Amino acid sequence: MNIKEVESVINQPPNLRYEYFIKKAADYEEVWGLYDDGWATAQDDDGNTLIPIFPKKEFAEYCAVHEWNKFKAVPIDLYEFIDKWLVGMKEDRVKPSIFPTNEDSVMVEIDVLLRDLNNELENY
Repeated sequence: MNIKEVESVINQPPNLRYEYFIKKAADYEEVWGLYDDGWATAQDDDGNTLIPIFPKKEFAEYCAVHEWNKFKAVPIDLYEFIDKWLVGMKEDRVKPSIFPTNEDSVMVEIDVLLRDLNNELENY
């Protein structure tokens, strides 16, 4: 992906980026996080811990700026993400921040994310 493609997708509204995330996660059977001696996290306005999750390496790298500038994009197997990560995040009350940009993020409940990923995977 070149930078124009990356910026084109990043500039889409959050709902379209979410749809893109679901399709690409199912296509490639992986998602991406940012890691540097621990996974990148953020907080929402209510103080909830968020873990940013991206559909492709290029988007994770694009957001590895400011407090995340030393973080590296790391792939996460989609089935491990579904079976382990999301279960653990729900238990720990950590929320996924789906396909964040440096401007905004898609906030969705874990159960909705699970449903959408599983529905998309049924198409394969």
